[in-house]
Amino acid sequence: MKLFGIFSVLYISTTLAMAQGVQVGSELPDIRLLDQEDRMISLKEMAADRPAVIYFYPKDDTPGCTAEACAFRDRYEEFMEAGAVLIGISSDGAASHRSFAQKHQLPFPLLSDPQRLAQKKFAVPTDLLGLLPGRVTYVFDEKGICTGIFNSQLQATRHVEESLSMLNKSAVH
Repeated sequence: MKLFGIFSVLYISTTLAMAQGVQVGSELPDIRLLDQEDRMISLKEMAADRPAVIYFYPKDDTPGCTAEACAFRDRYEEFMEAGAVLIGISSDGAASHRSFAQKHQLPFPLLSDPQRLAQKKFAVPTDLLGLLPGRVTYVFDEKGICTGIFNSQLQATRHVEESLSMLNKSAVH
């Protein structure tokens, strides 16, 4: 019974710590990750003085992730017109990202987070008892403040519409 109690406390503590990640009103964390060209990229430097859309996705070249990435690609000009930087992040390595980006002609950076440091810092939830990385999109204004979050594992392409809507709402205010 004591052992179960210890695991319960550890689970609750971990869950509470994860829940304190990026929320609406939070500042963009300064995280550095490799992109698909093996360059070290700082999220804060990339998003300096402009809006940012950062989307986390489970895995390169899976059906949902491919549909999501291609939907972002197909509306990329709208993100550029809004002055936003668009960044995808998953735990896949730089070589996988390079192949995925080339195969689908993705015009935006894909960052590699193999230790899931960014996923933990943002508190990206997992699905299926923690086995499947989450699919969450965060929108930041030009000051680096989170103005919106969309979380849906199953509606992969809806992340594009939701993030554009959040960008437009931020621009109005």
